[in-house]
Amino acid sequence: MSSPLNGLARYPIVQAPMAGGASCPPLAAAVCEAGALGFLAGGYKTADGMYQEVKRLRALTRRPFGVNLFMPQTGHADPAAIETYRGQLAGEGSWYDVSLAEEDTAGTSDDGYDAKLAILLDDPVPAVSFTFGCPAPQALAALRRAGTYSIVTATSVDEARAAEAAGADAVCVQGVEAGGHQGTHRDDPQADATAGVGLLALVAQIREAVGLPIIAAGGLMRGSQIAALLAAGAEAAQLGTAFLPCPESGAHPLHKKALTDPLFPHTELTRAFSGRPARGLVNRFMREHGPYAPAAYPQVHHITAGLRKAAAAAGDPQGMALWAGQGHRLARALPAGQLVEVLAAEIAEAQSALNDMQKRSTS
Repeated sequence: MSSPLNGLARYPIVQAPMAGGASCPPLAAAVCEAGALGFLAGGYKTADGMYQEVKRLRALTRRPFGVNLFMPQTGHADPAAIETYRGQLAGEGSWYDVSLAEEDTAGTSDDGYDAKLAILLDDPVPAVSFTFGCPAPQALAALRRAGTYSIVTATSVDEARAAEAAGADAVCVQGVEAGGHQGTHRDDPQADATAGVGLLALVAQIREAVGLPIIAAGGLMRGSQIAALLAAGAEAAQLGTAFLPCPESGAHPLHKKALTDPLFPHTELTRAFSGRPARGLVNRFMREHGPYAPAAYPQVHHITAGLRKAAAAAGDPQGMALWAGQGHRLARALPAGQLVEVLAAEIAEAQSALNDMQKRSTS
C-alpha cells in the first residue's frame, strides 16, 4: 500500500475533522499513531482553544496530523426568518427549560478564521483543511511556504477548479452521502440540498477536471469501499462516522449508541440544527423543525446550541444533532488504532482480490 498525501500517513486513511467535540486530541493521536492521518476540528472553538488542542495533540503523538478551519460566512441571512424560527422553537425552550440564544442576525460570521490561520502560520502543523469555502491564494501560498499541506473541501467540479486555481495541494471531495455539514463553498437557499452528487460519480467528475490529489469522503465505513475509490483515482479516503463510536472519540455516548440503534434507521439532510444543510439521523427535532428551518448559518446553530446541550444532559437523543453518514449502521465500536488496522487490512484484501480477478481475466 503506497504512502499517500505527500507522505503524511502510512495508510490512505484520513480521520475526518468533526466539529463539536468528536475529533478530540486523543482520537486524532490514536489515528496518527496507527498510521493514518488524524485531524482536529478548529470550528466552533476560539483561536486559543484550537491552539491548546494542537499543543495537547503534539504531546500525544509526534506523527503528522491536520487541523480543519471553517471559512468565513458572507451570505445574507434574513433577520425576519431567523426571528420567526426562534419563535417556532419557543416550545422546545420551554420543554428543556432553556432560553434561546440571542444571536446577531447580520448574516456573517468568521469563526475566528484570521486569528486561527495566523496561529497555524506562526506555529505550522503538517496539514490544514478548509470547509465552507476556498482560502485566498495568498493564504495557501503562505501555508506552502510554512511547509503545510493544504486541502480544500469540494462538493462540485466548480469548487474543485476554484481550489486548484487558488493553489491548494489537494481537494477533499465530499459526496452527498457524508455525515454532518455539506462543505459547499456557498449555501444557496434556493438550491435543493438533497440533489447533491454521490461520491463515486463526483470523484470521477473531479478526477477528469483537475490535476489535484483527491481525498474521497462520504458514507465510507469499510476498507473495500476505500479500495474502490482508490481504484477510481482517489489518493485517500476520509472517514468521520466510522470513527465516531471509538472510545477515544469525544462524541456524546447517546450519539455513539444511536448510530446502530433501530430507533434511528436512516439519515437526512436538514437545516434544523444549524441553518446549513447537514446530514444526521432522523429524530423528532429534525422531523418537526426541518421543514421550515431557514438558511441562516451560523445564526441557527447558536440559537439551538442551548437546546442541543439540554437534550444531551437530559439523555434525550430526540433533541440532539446526531450527525451521521449514510453508512452509519456499519459502525464498529473499536479502539481507533484497531479500526485503522482493520480498515487497512480490508483495503489490502480488496486490492488483492481485484488483482487476482484481473490476472484471471487476462490469462
